Amino acid sequence: MAGATFEERLELYADLIVKVGLNLQDKQRLVVVSGLETAPLVRAITKQAYLAGSRLVTILWYDDQIHKLRLQHAPRDSFEEYPAWKMQGVEQCIKQGDAYLQIFARDPELLKGLDPEAVAAANRTAAKFYKPVADLQGKSAVQWNLACPSAREWALKVFPDEEPETAEALLWEQIFKICRIDQDDPVSVWEQHLGELAKRKVYLTTKQYAALEYHAPGTELRVGLPKGHIWEGGKIKTPGGVPFVPNLPTEEIFTLPHKDQVEGVVVSTKPLSYRGSVMENFSLRFEGGKVVQAGAEVGEETLHKLLEADENAGRLGEVALVPHGSPISQSGLVFMNSLYDENASSHFALGQAYQYTLEGGEELTSEEFAQAGGNNSIIHVDFMIGSGQMDIDGVKDDGTKEAVMRAGGWAFEV
Repeated sequence: MAGATFEERLELYADLIVKVGLNLQDKQRLVVVSGLETAPLVRAITKQAYLAGSRLVTILWYDDQIHKLRLQHAPRDSFEEYPAWKMQGVEQCIKQGDAYLQIFARDPELLKGLDPEAVAAANRTAAKFYKPVADLQGKSAVQWNLACPSAREWALKVFPDEEPETAEALLWEQIFKICRIDQDDPVSVWEQHLGELAKRKVYLTTKQYAALEYHAPGTELRVGLPKGHIWEGGKIKTPGGVPFVPNLPTEEIFTLPHKDQVEGVVVSTKPLSYRGSVMENFSLRFEGGKVVQAGAEVGEETLHKLLEADENAGRLGEVALVPHGSPISQSGLVFMNSLYDENASSHFALGQAYQYTLEGGEELTSEEFAQAGGNNSIIHVDFMIGSGQMDIDGVKDDGTKEAVMRAGGWAFEV
């Protein structure tokens, strides 16, 4: 939207989140979890939600600096404790039909230099208490969305040579561009983009490949896919048939791998920031679906702690395809934020699989889901593996192969 002020673009961004991301329904309530640094966007979203007919918008605030202070000064034996009422409240809201929005703008290196044991214990505890909410998201029980607006400490990691105010403004410019806010009618532009993603996920779901094979410098990996897997991406639907878009921006289509059928080695192609700790240039070797060897140039201890979060944290729960030519990739920036970096690069996720990516999966118990090949875990952590040098083949049941991606780009037309 040429010539628009920052305030006008912020309103458009909020409107996009409410109308396209959440697709908030008339009279539907909304619960928002957000950091203090994103308050201006939260206020804009609250306004748009009420204009869309919401009866009640509830905000659950947090402060990353308070979390850091706890890790620095609280008793070392206290990190198994957690204010359970917070996630119980969110779970209750979702079960009664409230839409759910998460807003994060965390400093990627917030916890740099802190005791890895303490950080791992706190992360493990938070993941355990978040699990019931994550399970509801994994079943698309209600509309939910994740958004990451600009914030100063994060912006300085993306633009380290700039002054704080300039860095924050530059990051906002990138976010507005990537989210297509610079277009005359962002909602209509998004509908067209989501239509293209829909064609690709239908194509791959129809193919029902038995496996995908990945070939790139340092990566030689075969990932089995369970029977009845569904490729999702862009818009998905609640059990009641309400469409929504979980991530803004989004450039991916994704499904679940078979948790026991991953073999080979994969290397990361972008840094991964997980709850304020960074891992870079890491590799994972899989046998029988599980990581049996892991190493990293930066954050190796953090990586090992992540893989030890529970018995299935070392198995894959998501396989996602993103063309190297996506707008985020073409920006040339490393955001050190999974929402943006995962939409610039094909990626996997360690941990929990989304049950709605398996035919009939939402109706299965955890045990039945696992028997069908789905992974159950307290974590779901995306890491980037795509590049302009990656080739991906789809393997049919009879062993023949078809090109899915070549040099990081789509190898099929829809």
